[in-house]
This record gives sequence, structure tokens and C-alpha cells, in this order.
Amino acid sequence: MPARQGDTVAVDYEGRLEDGTVFDTSANRSPLLFTIGSGDVLPMFEQAAVGLEVGETVTVTIPAEHAYGVHIAEGRQVVPVDAFGEGEPPVDAEFNVIADDGTEFTGRVIAISDDRVNVTVDFNHPLAGHALTFEITLRELQPADEQTGQNSQSL
Repeated sequence: MPARQGDTVAVDYEGRLEDGTVFDTSANRSPLLFTIGSGDVLPMFEQAAVGLEVGETVTVTIPAEHAYGVHIAEGRQVVPVDAFGEGEPPVDAEFNVIADDGTEFTGRVIAISDDRVNVTVDFNHPLAGHALTFEITLRELQPADEQTGQNSQSL
């Protein structure tokens, strides 16, 4: 039976960047579990699972604008190191900032000036600007019409 909207699926996957670098994988972990149509994963990742039968594999490439967005140059800002309190933050450290309107943003330290006075922060998602290629294998399927029935199986 092929996977369809509303079904809960468990998939193994490997995500690669344009240069072939693996940025995420379910190898050595439990399969990724989600319900098709719930919006818990990238929409094109979710749609790639539609129509798969257990054991089948599909490869999908998701353009940057449909994944984590294009990289926005204005998303990088230089701020004084003392904005981080005592001590300088380590490069690659992530932190949250809450704007005046209550919106929360995650930033990542990407550089500290040689004189240790300023920090360059990137508010873009680390995968922004990258097309992402996923190899997805359907491992388990729980049809939507069985999820509330007495004979439903847990994934």
C-alpha cells in the first residue's frame, strides 16, 4: 500500500549538500517518524514520501528557497563582544534574541575580530542558500484510517 496524506510514516534518510557533503542522516538512529500533511518536516521532503511503499527509496532535491531559504547578506551583523556579557562567545555558538515585537531569532557566532572587540553573527539558518538532496527510504507505514482504530499498530 503506498503512503498517502494523513498516514504516519517512519523513514530512513540521508541529506547531502550540493558538493555531496552529508549534513544529516538517520543512520545509527531511529527512523524519522512523521505524519504526511502535518507540516513537521520540509514540505517537499514530506511530498517525496507520498506514493512510496515500504522498502522503496526515492531521491529528492529541494531548492534553497523551498528548504531553509536563500542566504540573506543582511542576516549577518557585527555586534560588540560585550553584548554577550562577560567573556567572548565561542565561534559556532548559537543564541536566541527576542525582538521588540516578541519575535525570537536564533543567531550563530561566525567570527570574532582580531582585536576581540566585535563579533560577527549570522541569523540565517545554517543550511540557508543550499539546495538539499535527500535519499529517503520508507521503513514503516501506518495508514491514517488505522490510526484511531482498535487494531492500529504503533510505529
